[in-house]
Amino acid sequence: MSGFSHYEGDQSALYSGGHHQDANSAESKSKVKKIWVVTAILTVVTIVEVFLGLYGSHAGMPKWLINSFFIALTLFKAGYIVKVFMHLGDEFKNMILTILIPLTLFFWFIVAFLWDGSFWLWINNYFGIR
Repeated sequence: MSGFSHYEGDQSALYSGGHHQDANSAESKSKVKKIWVVTAILTVVTIVEVFLGLYGSHAGMPKWLINSFFIALTLFKAGYIVKVFMHLGDEFKNMILTILIPLTLFFWFIVAFLWDGSFWLWINNYFGIR
C-alpha cells in the first residue's frame, strides 16, 4: 500500500498541507498582527522617502545628506523585506552569512570596478592617451 492512501478520499489535503487554522485562534491573530506591523513599518519608511524626495531640497538639506538618507532607508527596506518575506530572519547565522558575504563582495566589486574605470577615464582625458 502506498504512503498516499490516506489522501485518496480528500484530495484537498494534498495541497493544503494541513495548515488550516481557525481564524480566531491566537496563532492566526498573531500572524495578522505581524502582517500589520510589517505593513506599517514599510509604509512609514516609504512615506519618509517620498517626503525627502519632494521636500528635502526645499527644506535646505544638502544633496549629499538627502542621498545618504535615501541609501540608508533603501538598504533598511531591502534588508527588512529579505528578513520578513524571504524568511532570512528565521535562518541560522551561518546561512545568513553565506548569503550576505558574497553579496557584500559583489557590491565591493562593483564599486572597485567603477572606481578603476573612472580613474582610467580621468587618465585618458588628462593625458590624452587613446
